[in-house]
Amino acid sequence: MIQKEITYNLHNSNQNQTLKLKVNEYTGMYIIHRALLQQLNNKRQGSANTKTRSEVRGGGKKPWKQKGTGRARAGSIRSPLWKGGGTIFGPKYKNYNIKINKKEKNLALNNILYNKVKDTLVITDFLYNLNYPSTKLLLKEINNLGLNNNKHNNILIVVNKKDKNLYLSIRNLQNIELISVHQLNIFSLLKAHKVIITLSALNHLNKTYNDK
Repeated sequence: MIQKEITYNLHNSNQNQTLKLKVNEYTGMYIIHRALLQQLNNKRQGSANTKTRSEVRGGGKKPWKQKGTGRARAGSIRSPLWKGGGTIFGPKYKNYNIKINKKEKNLALNNILYNKVKDTLVITDFLYNLNYPSTKLLLKEINNLGLNNNKHNNILIVVNKKDKNLYLSIRNLQNIELISVHQLNIFSLLKAHKVIITLSALNHLNKTYNDK
């Protein structure tokens, strides 16, 4: 495993903020793929369920005698051939969860952050403590950062702690996602074309990885 350093330039400042990330050059993409599968599969509910003939209520009594009626043989009114009967080969409850080690997941996040360094912007703060929700102010701030805001350009904003007014300002914008640094995940990073990280969120990442 090769340890590398990513150096981010603070926006509109001469200061540099350094975040140390562990990157495995040989299995990086494999780790990212595993982490992505784990996240997507763990979101699946697996709650689709149908009842077999043994689970449908009723049908314990034979509808009519075996012979002498001229009708086909029948043993239960809950046969899959009957209306109201059980289902053959229908879906059942299933657990799709996949386990992945914590170190592997962190390594996958490190790889993505390392590969997206050119598309990452670090700023001191992002509209913290808004007095009221305002999508107009939010879009103005995005434009001031020199980012192209259109529906085909996904922007991920990573903050140390979510602000309610900031969340309400972003909620109706499909191409902009607000996430706290504690909820940083593979899918959001891969989907984003541009990443905005606040200084406090970057310091939290620095502390998290350096402690390990």
